[in-house]
Amino acid sequence: MLKPEILFEDDDYVILNKPSGMRTIPDRHNENLPSLSGLLRTIYGEIFIVHRLDMNTSGCVCFAKNAEAHRYASQLFEHRQVEKKYLGIVYGSFEEPEGLIEDPIMEHPVIKGKMIVHQKQGKPSSTSYKVLENFSQFSLVEFIIHTGRTHQIRVHMQNAGHPILCDEVYGSDKPIYISSMKKRYNLSKHEDEEKPILHRMALHAHSLKFISASGKQIEAVARLPKDMNAMLNQCRKWLS
Repeated sequence: MLKPEILFEDDDYVILNKPSGMRTIPDRHNENLPSLSGLLRTIYGEIFIVHRLDMNTSGCVCFAKNAEAHRYASQLFEHRQVEKKYLGIVYGSFEEPEGLIEDPIMEHPVIKGKMIVHQKQGKPSSTSYKVLENFSQFSLVEFIIHTGRTHQIRVHMQNAGHPILCDEVYGSDKPIYISSMKKRYNLSKHEDEEKPILHRMALHAHSLKFISASGKQIEAVARLPKDMNAMLNQCRKWLS
């Protein structure tokens, strides 16, 4: 079982660094699959879900330890009083190094669980972006979401023509190989076939910040996962 790292903990909250591939809450169709909330309940008994991350998104997830803290934090999330920063590796390079995307989002009329941009029927959705590194073929981007629509960053990036790497719903699930960056790549004598450096969605909830009911600032920062770091190191080596 994947073991999440505790980033912050006090009497009211626990914030963890969720690994990619682990669910925030149990799967309705298979409750035996591991989830963060299930793991925490074995430790704390009662635990309250404040917000969620997609299964393949890694990074900061906050849980409340009591009902009062849960109500308070839920209100903060609902009224956009929580600062949430994400890091993502996307395809291509942006014309503008930073900006605000405000394309409205709605659920796909046919495909269950998928979201789309729709100017008339979509709900207001706002995402700030800032390009941190541009490798032409790929870009490392910081996102701040001002609304909490399902798959918001992923939908906005797809619509902008810069889908998140290895996003099978809003882009391509095709793994990334060094050979796609290095022109003369040769397998080592110990390899039968090339192994991908990245084969999961390259989106990470990097930090979470809010003020508690007592006025204390609560902040957590989740280090970038090894696979995303490896991808960036190869980009710096071959594409810079």
